[in-house]
Amino acid sequence: MKQEGLVSSYTTAQFKPRKDTCNESETKNILNRQSGGRGYRDAVISGLTYEKAETHWNYICIPISLCNWEITGYSAGEHKTAEPVKEAFQSVEGNLRDICLFHTDRVNEFRNQTIEELPETFDTERSLSHKGCPYDNALAEAAFKIIKTEFIWNETFTDLKELKLKLWDYMNWYNHHRIHSSPGYQTPVQYRENNLKKVV
Repeated sequence: MKQEGLVSSYTTAQFKPRKDTCNESETKNILNRQSGGRGYRDAVISGLTYEKAETHWNYICIPISLCNWEITGYSAGEHKTAEPVKEAFQSVEGNLRDICLFHTDRVNEFRNQTIEELPETFDTERSLSHKGCPYDNALAEAAFKIIKTEFIWNETFTDLKELKLKLWDYMNWYNHHRIHSSPGYQTPVQYRENNLKKVV
């Protein structure tokens, strides 16, 4: 079948993760799983996940407020580079100086001159997970699990443009209509408006 270029109709496309070297930056784990008692955007965590649009894999990046699970920005792109990360933060509404701490895991997409300049520009402290420890970025992983279960696995995308359009619609629903057990069985926006002083 391989010689003839044949593919079984029962076969589904599988994502094959690229083996990257670990980000060996000396940046410490400032967050260290201490998520309680933080204001809106005091700490923002982020990560990357993937989705297939037509025949191409695309990458989604989201920054999330650790305080109320609100997705504060998003992006989707064709390449697993620093570009989707930069675009996600460019989509964040309000003053980026409100972000006191920016935490991610140690994937190399977050080790880039442009990404390193963002915290410096907006006086934001940088934090990286311990090497080989997924629990330090557990909220981002939990959010991606929700997004994949509720959105990605139930949709088909003909191209990147359609993915971005449907992603925007889902993010709006996630923030304004989806009830979260933590915090407080409210939507992220409801929790922010009812409980937090620092509102954009």
